[in-house]
Amino acid sequence: MASADNSQAVGDAAQAGSQATLWSRRDFFGRLGWAGFGLVSLATVLAGMRSAFPRVLFKPDTTFKAGLLSEFIVGEVNEKFKSDYRVWIIRDLQGLYALYAKCTHLGCTPRWLKAESKFKCPCHGSGFYMSGINFEGPAPRPLERVRVSIADDGQLVVDVGVKYRQENGDWDKPGSFLHA
Repeated sequence: MASADNSQAVGDAAQAGSQATLWSRRDFFGRLGWAGFGLVSLATVLAGMRSAFPRVLFKPDTTFKAGLLSEFIVGEVNEKFKSDYRVWIIRDLQGLYALYAKCTHLGCTPRWLKAESKFKCPCHGSGFYMSGINFEGPAPRPLERVRVSIADDGQLVVDVGVKYRQENGDWDKPGSFLHA
């Protein structure tokens, strides 16, 4: 009987020892893994939500001063503003206009070929006359013009935010051409 009481006492001590520790090692690492998974999931959801709301809304200014009318040579394409504003300024005998340097086919930036007196798109070969009219390649329509005007100080003001399309008859509207 003493041995039965002794084994029961050992069993009670073992049971008391197991009750004293709530988590086994396996439980601890399992819960630690789930907590890590939860934190990574929460961070992913928060990052996804944060990316939907940018901190800064950058809208570059569409209007710029290009200089005095006398700075533009008759019969020449001025490429000074092509890299910054994607605009060519052309002066002919009748006046001055600005073309938006974006091919109407897929949006590449054409090059001005002075020797051939035309704009040529390097992507798919569309060609445009100095006036912006398309004559070769897959471009479906002429280049767009942008608004030109004269400021109070006599400088040419170009607004890339306002575009004129030839096929809509916009090239006859005020602002698409500046009569000299």
